[in-house]
Amino acid sequence: MELQEEIVTSEPTASSMQWSAVFAGAAIATALSVVFLTFGTAIGLSFVSPWSGSRWSPKTIASIAVFWALAQQIGSVIAGGYIAGRMRSRLVGVPDHEVEFRDGLHGGAVWAVSVLVTTLVFSLAIGAIARGGADVAGRAAGGAAAAGSSSSTTDPVQYFADVLMRDGRAAPGGGPAPAVAQTVGDATWQQGEVIRILARSVAADTLAPGDRDYLATVVARRTGTPQADAEKRVDQVFAQTQQTVKDAAEKARRGAVLTGFVTAAGLILSLGAGWWAGQRGGHHRDNAVPASFVAIRRRVA
Repeated sequence: MELQEEIVTSEPTASSMQWSAVFAGAAIATALSVVFLTFGTAIGLSFVSPWSGSRWSPKTIASIAVFWALAQQIGSVIAGGYIAGRMRSRLVGVPDHEVEFRDGLHGGAVWAVSVLVTTLVFSLAIGAIARGGADVAGRAAGGAAAAGSSSSTTDPVQYFADVLMRDGRAAPGGGPAPAVAQTVGDATWQQGEVIRILARSVAADTLAPGDRDYLATVVARRTGTPQADAEKRVDQVFAQTQQTVKDAAEKARRGAVLTGFVTAAGLILSLGAGWWAGQRGGHHRDNAVPASFVAIRRRVA
């Protein structure tokens, strides 16, 4: 009697893509990511201290932040991918390598959905913060205008404009000399004019001869210093302003580049992790491996 090999030709009993399992895994991955980010933020704030000598260096904190950002993203996608692969219905009549691919695809779909949801949430949050910040800035600007002051303590050009207009004369006894008599409105307008000239010159990367002569004249009249000294002060302050603005721009550029590389690396690594986790979840489903947080190895007697 000859034994004939039975060939399975039936169609799969379940859909190739089960979005319910994908959405469940993506929801868990997103929720875990929020929890891990909140926990990491709390830990990061505990490292920061206003007291000198009792806080960690900025490089150390930045390194820890980058590590945690990558770890939380990969860990949350692994959990969601595993759940999606485990919850997906078992396929009948499909080769093992195809089942493994589809399980991994479910893990990758969890990664894609969670990334889209996170991007949408962050976009809405950033938009709300930007609108709120613009409203606060508008009210602050209105209050400053009402008070007759347009200065900003965080503007480097504002600071160097103040440096430029400092009185260089020495009063008897070593104290500062009284400023040249000037109304508040004139002083405010003149200071704003100096800021605009410096800002435009820094953007153009050059101080036009006419602007230089005008600034030197204003400084000489305002501070009571000789014209030659006023010109030297203008050149020195303009060079300092240029350097400060360039350093700030370079620091921002490096930060943006680093953030982009870390984000891209985290996304690629989390995609691979989600794919692998989906395959592991499907493998445990097909082999009836009990789901537990602690892996227990049993020796077969």
